[in-house]
Amino acid sequence: MKLLIPAAFGLEAVVKRQLKAMGYEKAPAENGRIAVEGGWDDVARINMFIRSGERVLIEVGRFDAKTFDELFDGTLAVPWEDYLQKDSAIFMEGKSAKSALGAVKAAGSVVKKAIVTRLCEKFGLRVLPEDGPRTIVGVSIFRDEVTLTLDTSGEGLHKRGYRCLPYDAPLKETLAAALIDMTYYFPEKPFADIFCGSGTLPIEAAMRSLSVAPGKSRDFDFMHWRVADTSAHGRALEEALDKETPERKVDIYGADINPRAVETAKIHAARAGVGKAVRFETADMRRFSSDVKRGVLVSNPPYGQRMESVEEAKRLMADFGKVVRALPDWNAYVLTSLEGFERFFEKRADARKKLYNANIECVYYSYLSTKPERRDHDDV
Repeated sequence: MKLLIPAAFGLEAVVKRQLKAMGYEKAPAENGRIAVEGGWDDVARINMFIRSGERVLIEVGRFDAKTFDELFDGTLAVPWEDYLQKDSAIFMEGKSAKSALGAVKAAGSVVKKAIVTRLCEKFGLRVLPEDGPRTIVGVSIFRDEVTLTLDTSGEGLHKRGYRCLPYDAPLKETLAAALIDMTYYFPEKPFADIFCGSGTLPIEAAMRSLSVAPGKSRDFDFMHWRVADTSAHGRALEEALDKETPERKVDIYGADINPRAVETAKIHAARAGVGKAVRFETADMRRFSSDVKRGVLVSNPPYGQRMESVEEAKRLMADFGKVVRALPDWNAYVLTSLEGFERFFEKRADARKKLYNANIECVYYSYLSTKPERRDHDDV
């Protein structure tokens, strides 16, 4: 099967590296998706281990269409009976760009009508009951080329299962994992987030350091499909448990000035299985310092949308800059949407990368010390 792993804007290279580390050498990117070849074991493994991919999709059809008739006929030609069941509950998702068929909702309705028509004919039914397992069918149209997919993940892969308590402006888990992968962080180094909020960055750093699979505690849609080899999930879970290194010594620290945030972070870390690996503290970031060399600081500090005023955010970033300048041997990374951040931080970044956090355009700033002796990943 051809498997497609969507990546958020700017994270395609990170997802490709993660797939390569899993053994998928051939993984070309196309329209924001990374493609690999594989079977049900690969579906299970990628869902289990990928840290920054959004979902795992199976491509079931690809054809050109500029009209709804062409879209219907192309969809009807796909052997849906090989993938769906008589009672599959079919949900539609779609997007279209630079194509004649720009009405996404209408295109989804046409595709579903074609699927239902074919399944009713093949299974000898007048009506599909749709009271069985969920299957999300994706319709992606780009430059008049239609790609039809089945979503094996169900809920987005950022939903690890450990974040159970609400908190303002949480950082998406897949993005947090990518931010860490775009640094010089290794498990032997100290890691700190001094604006930790509900703890996502320190938790993801701990999960990576202790080789905790991000998908080990959740359910995936393909596990309920009769067409799938559902035993593949058990093999992936066994592999995940074998790879864990819970006894590894790590130095991971998270701090926030809000006591409620810190308590929430502790609960989330415990649910993620890394409660003993992260030290959380209620503290003002201005107090942070370290005598240890070669540490890594990664933070997503509050900014305009998350504070009472932009002026308050500017003053906070000025103080944050002083903390970072007092750690010349550390690498610091900051994700923010604050315009003119470097001016307020009073330090020019060594590198910048545009990313999106909850549809807010941000920049990921890298402040590097002298180059480390070795590196696991290309830096931003």
